Amino acid sequence: MADASMTGEESRPKNSEFSKNPEKILIFSGKRKSGKDFITDELFARLGKEKSVIIKLSGPIKSHWAKIKNLDAKQLFGDGEYKEAYRREMTKWGEDTRNKDYGYFCRAAILMYNANDKPIWIISDARRKTDLKWFKEHYADKCKTIRISSSEEVRKNRGWKFCRGIDDSETECDLDDVTYWDLEINNNGEDIELILHEIIDILN
Repeated sequence: MADASMTGEESRPKNSEFSKNPEKILIFSGKRKSGKDFITDELFARLGKEKSVIIKLSGPIKSHWAKIKNLDAKQLFGDGEYKEAYRREMTKWGEDTRNKDYGYFCRAAILMYNANDKPIWIISDARRKTDLKWFKEHYADKCKTIRISSSEEVRKNRGWKFCRGIDDSETECDLDDVTYWDLEINNNGEDIELILHEIIDILN
């Protein structure tokens, strides 16, 4: 696993470090509690670890934050209240870094998850137009974008509560006005098998 402390120019991952290109990249987006993590986990289980890898763009941010703050990294990568307590600070640090180099965390995450030898990349948490831009700039027609949506009622039933400064921030809203996705999925309790079938279809 690559060092995600990311301090100093020497730790900056460069595009030239990538020795192989993937065959397909599935880029998932969705709001908090839309179920995108569940869907991408199920997809990974279906495709298998020899063929695919989940890449969390937030992974380098959480790893760095756990290291410098001496936090529980496992809980930061989870979906509970522990992560939410640090979300604002992590988001601010991530934004400051991204404003200097919008592809920074895309490159860092590819290295962190050792993705280069896997034919299918599952990007589980695209949040900004610049995330889509970077992957399309570097991998073009290998990319498929997928938007996961759920109603507010369903999200509330999954534990979502509106939080000012988070749910109205760029991390949650920047992709709201994107009008074209290769696949749009309503995840309001639909059969996971049907959802996986739709996703796997666009791989072919």
